[in-house]
Amino acid sequence: MEHSIYTQALSRKTVWTLENYSKLRQDFRKVVMAHKKNRTVFLGEHLNLLFEDTMTVRYQVQEMLRIEKIFEESGIQDELSAYMPLLPTGKNLKATMMIEYPVVDERRQALKRLRGIERQVYIQINGGIKIYAIADEDLSRETDEKTSAVHFMRFELSQNDIDRVKQGAALTVGVDHEQYKQAIELIGDTRNSLVSDLN
Repeated sequence: MEHSIYTQALSRKTVWTLENYSKLRQDFRKVVMAHKKNRTVFLGEHLNLLFEDTMTVRYQVQEMLRIEKIFEESGIQDELSAYMPLLPTGKNLKATMMIEYPVVDERRQALKRLRGIERQVYIQINGGIKIYAIADEDLSRETDEKTSAVHFMRFELSQNDIDRVKQGAALTVGVDHEQYKQAIELIGDTRNSLVSDLN
């Protein structure tokens, strides 16, 4: 069972000091890795979405503070400002999408071929209208030549969408880029974990 300290709301008041994080980090990492398994959706071999929540965002913030050795107030606030937009609001789902090709040349070619894919990722409820991702609101990660290997996206749901999902309607995540088409219906712990984001 996850300790409450790991799931408390993220704010300046609840960010751990570098000293405290060094004590908590080993156990916290284990909890986060297990948690991420239920929040990661694989679309084929080369694309995956990590649906973010308080725990995943806390981990990113704490790791950045640790790596950069940030302990000053302004630096901590900067990291929070950078990562807090990844938190779902109760009316949406938010995800980090990664395009992964282990061979460098293959990845380079794929990112050219898959330009625009970030706008072709969707959520679908009971086979209805596709709700496409709103991608990279902070800055564009696409050029005239290629897309990026990492994108940040949100899926806005109406109250009717939320009610239907909570009542058990089928929830599908997919992508329909002309060069990459995949879809998967979410079930079990993954579905339950994402539905918990919808308040």
